Formats: sequence, C-alpha cells, structure tokens
Amino acid sequence: MSFRQHMAQMAARTLAEFPEELISDIYAVTFRIDSVDQDPRFPYLAIGYNTEAQVAQANTETEYTEAWESRWNYAYFPPSGLEGVRVIGHDPAHDPVGSDLHLQEAVAQGLWYAEDDEGGLSEQEQDERGEALAEQFRELCVDLARQLHEDGQLVGVLGRLLPVILYDMFDPDEMFAMTRSANPPELVTEFLSEDPQEQSQV
Repeated sequence: MSFRQHMAQMAARTLAEFPEELISDIYAVTFRIDSVDQDPRFPYLAIGYNTEAQVAQANTETEYTEAWESRWNYAYFPPSGLEGVRVIGHDPAHDPVGSDLHLQEAVAQGLWYAEDDEGGLSEQEQDERGEALAEQFRELCVDLARQLHEDGQLVGVLGRLLPVILYDMFDPDEMFAMTRSANPPELVTEFLSEDPQEQSQV
C-alpha cells in the first residue's frame, strides 16, 4: 500500500467517526495540516469538523467577532475543528502505519535526511528537502479533499455536499488557495469572500 492510499483510507474512516448526532449540524469538514515538533519530515493531517452550534456559541462569547471570522477562521474553531477526530500521516504516536509508509517513500525519493548525520547535508540542503516534503504533503491533502467530493464519500456520510476547509499552521495565507483547489466553487463562495486575491480582483 502506498502512503497516498493509506491516507485516503484513513480519511474515509475518519469521516465515519463523526458523531452521528451532530451530522445534521456540521457545516464544514476541517483539514488542519501540521507537523510533529514543527519538523517538516513528520507532516500530519488532523481531520475534523465545525458545527452551527459552535458558531452560535462563538458569536455569543466573543462580542465583536465578525460573522465570517467565527464561521471560517480557524482561530475560532473548537477542538473538533482543530485537534480533529483523528490525526493521520507521519505521526508515529497517532498513525504508525502512515509514519512507516511516509518514511519509506521519502527515503526512496531521496528527500529524507537526518539532522545529526555527520558529514551529511548542509542546513540549506536540509531546508530544501523539508520544503519539498511539506509541499508534497500539502498537495496530497488537497487531493484527498477532492477525492472525498468526487467519490461521493462526503455526501455518503453527511447526507449533503459540504466544503472541506484546509489550513496549514505554517502558512496560514495558503488556506484560501488550498480550499479553492479542493472544493467545487459553489461550496466555498462565502469562505473565499475574504480571500485577499479575490478582493483585489473586484
């Protein structure tokens, strides 16, 4: 099994773990892209959701929160949208199978490196490999979200089309581009209304 296949299987399994009693209240699936100890060699994806009830609570608790912020800004997401339901990827504590597969493929691609390897790569070369690993993982996460739409898995679990909101904790500005790429346009119109790129074209 490839790392991509593993991630797809685990993403589908995670959707099935969303609480049944909340399904009708969920308005977005969340993909938080992060890495263990801020190390790009160990990227992971936390898959979760946000609900209308959580937005209403955020609006009540934060007097001056704008409607878009409480609904779409991950800074206001509850644990279900931040920590998610399940963590998958190269996180040995949460996904040992994914960790092994990712390591094998990173080694095969010549992208793996050891920080304490005497006589090994320079710091710049390590940074370049880390950036390549991070970019590959971001692209994979976008593809996973697309696949959930195209295969009908989101509708199958949630009963309707909902957006997948992607955000990278190390590159917050990329959330608009990734989310745009991962979803049918009609699902992310409201989310993209605050995209600086969209606003600059108006």
